[in-house]
Amino acid sequence: MNIKSQIPNTLTLLNLLFGVIGIIWVLEGQILAGAYFVLIAAGFDFLDGFVARLLKVQSDMGKELDSLADVLSFGVLPGLILFMMAKNATPPDSYLPYLTLIVPMLSAYRLAKFNLDTRQSDRFIGLNTPSNALFVSTLPYLGLKWPVIGEWLSSPWTLIAIAWIFALLLISEIPMIALKFKSTSFSKNRFRYALILLSLAVFAGLQLAGIPLVILAYIGLSVIENATGSE
Repeated sequence: MNIKSQIPNTLTLLNLLFGVIGIIWVLEGQILAGAYFVLIAAGFDFLDGFVARLLKVQSDMGKELDSLADVLSFGVLPGLILFMMAKNATPPDSYLPYLTLIVPMLSAYRLAKFNLDTRQSDRFIGLNTPSNALFVSTLPYLGLKWPVIGEWLSSPWTLIAIAWIFALLLISEIPMIALKFKSTSFSKNRFRYALILLSLAVFAGLQLAGIPLVILAYIGLSVIENATGSE
């Protein structure tokens, strides 16, 4: 066995591990903790690809393993967070929370589609699963920061609407910004630079409560970039 080739796979398995731990914590009622496990999993998700490219050990095995880990960390975990939020807002025998489970379903579909879609080399087609998971998992923090939004998020219908809108964005044909720079040119990357600066400013001011706003800005900037015909 080539040890070097297993380093990225180990990082991918750590992504999966923290996704599973996050699921356990959320099932035990620690909904706020879910965001931290999504962030940790996202860190390992970035590192596995970076290390694989650095060591030049990319493989089909690593690609498939990455998708399997992402289904748990960025599909099942955020779906469960929405489910538990909706469950806490409805009577015990309500069926409504189950309507939020469209998130893990379409997350899995998107990840399978991504593996086959050759158009996504320099930008995403549809919302990527880590961004969706970060949005969903940090919604409770946004609700704590602004009680008015917290009241809005206490409605199961609001949570169901969020689940379906963002699930459909996952499999949409909307081109989305990817932070993949072919050059450092400002004119060719102005939307990427704008997203980075905005993200840093919002996160510095609001911490986890700012992440949903960053993801909404990311979607908005992607739509504007497409509308203006920018590269």
